[in-house]
Amino acid sequence: MLLVLCVDLDDDLGRKTGLETPVVGRDAVESAAVALATADPEDSDVNVLFEGIHLYDGIEDVEREVAVVTGTNGNDVAANRKVGEEVDTVLARLATGEDVHALVVTDGAQDESVIPVIRSRIPIDGVRRVVVRQAQDLESMYYTIKQVLDDPETRGTILVPMGILLLIYPMLELADRLNMPGATFGVVSGLLGLYLLLRGLGAERTVDRAVERVRTGLYTGRVTIITYVVAAALIVIGGADGIEEVARAGRAMPIAGTAGAANALAALVYGAVQWFAAAGVVASLGRITDEYLHDSFEWRYCNAPFYVLAIAAVLHGMSAYFLGLQGASYLAAALTVGTLLGVVSTLVFAIAEARFPREADAAA
Repeated sequence: MLLVLCVDLDDDLGRKTGLETPVVGRDAVESAAVALATADPEDSDVNVLFEGIHLYDGIEDVEREVAVVTGTNGNDVAANRKVGEEVDTVLARLATGEDVHALVVTDGAQDESVIPVIRSRIPIDGVRRVVVRQAQDLESMYYTIKQVLDDPETRGTILVPMGILLLIYPMLELADRLNMPGATFGVVSGLLGLYLLLRGLGAERTVDRAVERVRTGLYTGRVTIITYVVAAALIVIGGADGIEEVARAGRAMPIAGTAGAANALAALVYGAVQWFAAAGVVASLGRITDEYLHDSFEWRYCNAPFYVLAIAAVLHGMSAYFLGLQGASYLAAALTVGTLLGVVSTLVFAIAEARFPREADAAA
């Protein structure tokens, strides 16, 4: 037996006419088609039902039947499940001992998404898509565009670069009025290049996670949001100060060869180390504060700012010594202070952790 199966995935038939589905039999399908055409003459599912009747009437060499199955409106998963249940109901109503094959009739790509559900229950001999000649493939195009816009990954891949490209002309017009055409084009092309680079390296998920952490931190009152911003500013200042120190060292003595490269590195460290140390201390204090406020504080966390200061003291002493700004005694003092600071802080906070354990650790 050949079953001509008309599919109405969004249940226009049931919603607009109030008919119970599935509808089985030629006369019942014809009555349903007339009822739907009366309720909404512009509905494309009217064509599906009449096409099912047309195919039914054109088949004479095999036993055949025509039926209409519907889904639900607004939820693809629920709609597919309901279509599957109605196909089972139709098959149960067919009083035949022969194998049943289906000829599926739809009005576009959206309804055809249910074909795997139908194929899991009955073999499919073919699919007939019914469209109005004046609007052929219009619904399929609409459904494809809708799927693209609903998919976050595809939306980000296609729409973001397209949006940046479309912004170039208005930004150039604005820049021309502000007498900054070159700078604006550079900014726009830089944004597009940065986006494509992030997509190519697969770093967009990392960026998304970082943004999500920042947003969570803002709404949960994390001090690290502020301290990290301050630390970043200090690092920028330190980098600029280090570069300026390299320039001063270059004016004082030629920077060439291996010795010159070592002097340039020492000048960079000497100019930047105090700023970098301040950034490290600020960031670590913010982290310690957050751990304390969220009941996950450990005494050993307090080592971080002291370790930063110890490393900064060692680097400052070494860089000053290599640049000839300080003698060997200053280097020895810096190394001694750095070592003592690290060792003493480790011992002090280890003792504090042993003497004053957290309540959770004490209870355990």
